[in-house]
Amino acid sequence: MPWGSITLNDGTTAPSVAFGTWRRGNGPQTIDLVQLAIATGFTHIDTAQVYRNEEEAGVAIRASGLARSDLYITTKYSGKTDIDTAIRNSLRFLGVDYVDLYLIHGPDLAVPDIPTIWKKMEDIHEQGFAKSIGVSNFNISELKILLASAKIKPVANQILFHPYIFDRQGPLVEFGNQHGIVSEAYSPLIPLTHKTGGPVDAPVAAIAERLNTAPERILLAWARAKGTLVVTSSTKKERLEGYIAAGDLELTKEDVAAIDAAGLAGSSSRR
Repeated sequence: MPWGSITLNDGTTAPSVAFGTWRRGNGPQTIDLVQLAIATGFTHIDTAQVYRNEEEAGVAIRASGLARSDLYITTKYSGKTDIDTAIRNSLRFLGVDYVDLYLIHGPDLAVPDIPTIWKKMEDIHEQGFAKSIGVSNFNISELKILLASAKIKPVANQILFHPYIFDRQGPLVEFGNQHGIVSEAYSPLIPLTHKTGGPVDAPVAAIAERLNTAPERILLAWARAKGTLVVTSSTKKERLEGYIAAGDLELTKEDVAAIDAAGLAGSSSRR
């Protein structure tokens, strides 16, 4: 299961696949899902203030019996309160002294501006509440503003990423690569879950048949081939096992190019 880890620009490492709790709700069923993900092999748990399930994630993390150092926890500042209160609340809900990665959930939360909010993120890092800090849903121009004033570079930018938007998001990933900012890909399975019947279906199905595997694993392998850290989720054990198994897949350059081309065709047809 060689998903492995990605080295971030501050010298820390992050597991290259994460279980996301977005849209997983809250309550006992969410605790069960996070426990299932950890039992299946996910060691990176991604949550957020606005998901309203940090507390459930924390219960599952503690129930796992794993040492704190064996799990990587990402959460996000999503507004609603000041950032200093938010990080303390998140730590309390999660039942930990620090998170591995703390993200600004979107540029709209940069009040009054990006340099000011980023300085507060740097303070959180320096206080030891977050080992690493980053952003989510930032575009290139917003990253440029951040980098111009930052004393500490963001380690990651978590973005929507799948073949049908690769023409738009590819340059953002490349910009991140140039500046040592890892792109975290959320919702990489959208072509199979929400946009079936498009051009991507054919190459993904053909590659899956050749490799004797499931189509969703091909899309995860595609996102990994693009150099992203993959954030994915499911409520089903067999799917989670498949997502972990996708780390064993190695797509050829031709495979990746075929999915790229199909994604571009699908993107063009929707304009």
